[in-house]
Amino acid sequence: MITVSNVSVNFTGESLFKDVNLKFTEGNCYGVIGANGAGKSTFLKILSGELDSSTGDVAIKPGTRMSVLKQDHFAFDDFTVLDTIIQGNPRLYEIIQEKDALYARDPFTEEDGNKAADLEAEFAEMDGWNADTEASQLLEGLGLDGDASLYRPMSSMQDTDKVKILLAQALFGHPDILLLDEPTNHLDVDAIHWLEDFLMDFPGTVIVVSHDRHFLNNVCTHIVDIDYGKVKLYVGNYEFWYESSQLVQRMIRDQNRKNEEKIKELQTFIQRFSANKSKSRQATSRRKLIDKLTVEEMPASSRRYPWVGFTMDREAGKDILEVSGISKTVNGEKLLNNVSFIVKKGDKIGFIAENERAATCLFQILMGELEPDEGTFKWGVSTSQSYFPKDNNAFFEGHTENMLDWLAPYSRTDTLESTLRGFLGRMLFSGNDVYKPVNVLSGGEKVRMMLSRMMLFGSNVLVVDQPTNHLDLESITAVNNGVRDFKGNVLFASHDHEFMQTIANRIIELREDGVLDKECTYDEFLEFRAERLKNGK
Repeated sequence: MITVSNVSVNFTGESLFKDVNLKFTEGNCYGVIGANGAGKSTFLKILSGELDSSTGDVAIKPGTRMSVLKQDHFAFDDFTVLDTIIQGNPRLYEIIQEKDALYARDPFTEEDGNKAADLEAEFAEMDGWNADTEASQLLEGLGLDGDASLYRPMSSMQDTDKVKILLAQALFGHPDILLLDEPTNHLDVDAIHWLEDFLMDFPGTVIVVSHDRHFLNNVCTHIVDIDYGKVKLYVGNYEFWYESSQLVQRMIRDQNRKNEEKIKELQTFIQRFSANKSKSRQATSRRKLIDKLTVEEMPASSRRYPWVGFTMDREAGKDILEVSGISKTVNGEKLLNNVSFIVKKGDKIGFIAENERAATCLFQILMGELEPDEGTFKWGVSTSQSYFPKDNNAFFEGHTENMLDWLAPYSRTDTLESTLRGFLGRMLFSGNDVYKPVNVLSGGEKVRMMLSRMMLFGSNVLVVDQPTNHLDLESITAVNNGVRDFKGNVLFASHDHEFMQTIANRIIELREDGVLDKECTYDEFLEFRAERLKNGK
């Protein structure tokens, strides 16, 4: 259990949040959300003791072990993978080091023997004899070869693998409290599912920061919302928090409604949510928390969402795109091999691949940025394409013009400053923000500018490569809804499970031997693929 009492944090005279009073209990998973810069990671550092609060205190139940997901991927380069993971339980690692030092002594005295016996007893009590096995199992669950990786030096591991190893370190040794900051980064879908199952079975307390809405929906029993200097706790997962907050906001805007009608609608919503969530993968004890919800607990967020909406200047005809036998090798690595498919009108196709560079390569070919080694493609004569590249640096590096001047050439109908300011305002750029040089924008601001550019084109086909990178949850949700509601065709790749599930009506997996193409939702495709793998296909 963690008790937060009257905690405030001030940086350079400004309050990040103040008067926080919360209690985190065993058996629950708390998702921490908030806009970029709201203080999510800072809040976790306060809980872990890495940072001191300006006022108040954080109390942890005596005898409780807390484990924190480390963010420095190079901090353990002098250790083996096994030693790195075991350091997730500092006392166990300390015992191992003490034992090794004792047994290396020559001569080995009676006093050394007594000390070694005490250490061996403590080692056994901490399940030290199974440490290697547990470490290997954690790595296997996260998609690494446990036995082959354990004794390798960390310095020899790829950066993406180091992320997984540090996550294994945090999960190791049955901690009582887990603090996880973006634990799904660089994990594939199978590893994320494994982590979800691990956390749902975890008996202790989990506090997690994540931009992965699907992950938050599956594992969280509560949402901790950091919103304009306040930290509030709500029962339910992210979906419930979002839908209920939007509902309350709509009701606040509609002052003509009677209170009785508002309450009735809220109660109806609670009942519907409870019924739907009864089919979720959450444990029964956790599901019952929904039954305790009251109208008074509904959040009314002051958070702002950008407006993302794509319209077509004209509707496309029957022929959209035909791809025939495209292959491409880049820097000696074959990314595409005999890729063929036909896009039908209305298709929204999610592309996946073991190597995510494959989808990027395909999109670059389709948009004329790369030439295929083999094969051809043909866009329908009535189509017009708008492209969101994974790497947008070329659009901003060396560009010193302000946002208005950068965006103006892309507007085909109106370049008036008032019109463009209004457009940028809907994308949360207001006041003097619009006069900032575009080459100094943050990653999230650049993404919003690229989306603004796309919306001005009026294209009937969107080609979108990882559009949720660098965005906060509010912007991700807005982009998700905008692409979902678009009436034209979409070709896209995304790490965001919810984005894939809610948009795609067809999935194409780029494989070493061509493609696996199926008309279905993302979840249905994952089940289909898992069944194929089970049957050796």
